[in-house]
Amino acid sequence: MSMDERKKRILQAIIDDYIDTAEPIGSRTIARKHELGLSSATIRNEMADLEEMGYLAQPHTSAGRVPSDKGYRLYVDQLMQVYDLQDDEIEKIKTAMELHINELSQLIRQASAVLSRFTKYTSVAVASQMKTSTVKAVQLVPIEADKAMVIVVTNAGIVKNNIVKTADQLRPEALVMISNALNDKLGGLSVEKANRKISSGLVSELEMELGIRGELFASILSCLAGCINQIDNTEVYVEGTTNVLNHPEFRDIIKAKEFMSMLDEKTSIGRIVFDASDSEGGIIIRIGSENDLSDIKDCSLVTTNYNIANTFIGTIGLIGPTRMEYPKVVSSIGYIRKFMNREIGRFLGLDIDNDL
Repeated sequence: MSMDERKKRILQAIIDDYIDTAEPIGSRTIARKHELGLSSATIRNEMADLEEMGYLAQPHTSAGRVPSDKGYRLYVDQLMQVYDLQDDEIEKIKTAMELHINELSQLIRQASAVLSRFTKYTSVAVASQMKTSTVKAVQLVPIEADKAMVIVVTNAGIVKNNIVKTADQLRPEALVMISNALNDKLGGLSVEKANRKISSGLVSELEMELGIRGELFASILSCLAGCINQIDNTEVYVEGTTNVLNHPEFRDIIKAKEFMSMLDEKTSIGRIVFDASDSEGGIIIRIGSENDLSDIKDCSLVTTNYNIANTFIGTIGLIGPTRMEYPKVVSSIGYIRKFMNREIGRFLGLDIDNDL
């Protein structure tokens, strides 16, 4: 049997209705709701063919059919209609995102939260290693006589800090002097180069210039290196974990608990989202059994990357039932990607021409 246009139109109608109702779709429903110019009997025969071809399944003894993973794949590749975000929907996203955020992790977390609230699915955002960002400022703030806070700020708005215990008391003016020297040595360097410089004789270099014994601030440099290593680490943000409870596919409480427990394993879900992304920045849809992680074999995963000047920054995605509202999801995630690209470009001082 071949997949002709008539079968495609029937399959599209079935999937559109099933996404709306979550109920098996029968031939009479299709004949009544859709102007296909076909009798109920003809549609029933075509549905039987589609089932035999693997595009539909018949749950239990119901007369209706539901889409299979193969059916959804044909739908998202060839059949679904483009969904144009309405003006009020765009305004809702803009209002939620226009918070003048100046720190990358906050932007990523906010984008993930907005996407989850807007689509009613679970969102996952992965911030990649930021080796291309540069050190903007280093500051040492006295806490106690022998303790100080080391603060590192990058041009991408990433802020990392840690408390360090010094080998001996360092007066506030000494901390200011060390801060100035570190800014002079590391300011403008990529985090990767800054880390290399710290580990390649910076202690002795500063000892000679400042006239302070190296062991007094060696622990500061060690703490500074730790902050920079944190900048290099990938971060994973998950929002809307309980959204799954709103979908009938997860009425089984055991299944819902398993799903939410899986989301707690951020390293695993972050890797799955990252691996599912497209290096070219397009939108990738993985349906059901196409996913590598067994816990989301009944789910669809939609992902896209956010990039700046051809540099990969991270990935954002949505996880939901295979009965996902694909047209709206694709439009929403595409819009959020454009917004993030513009804002990250602003962090980095780039003029990103995005028509939002």
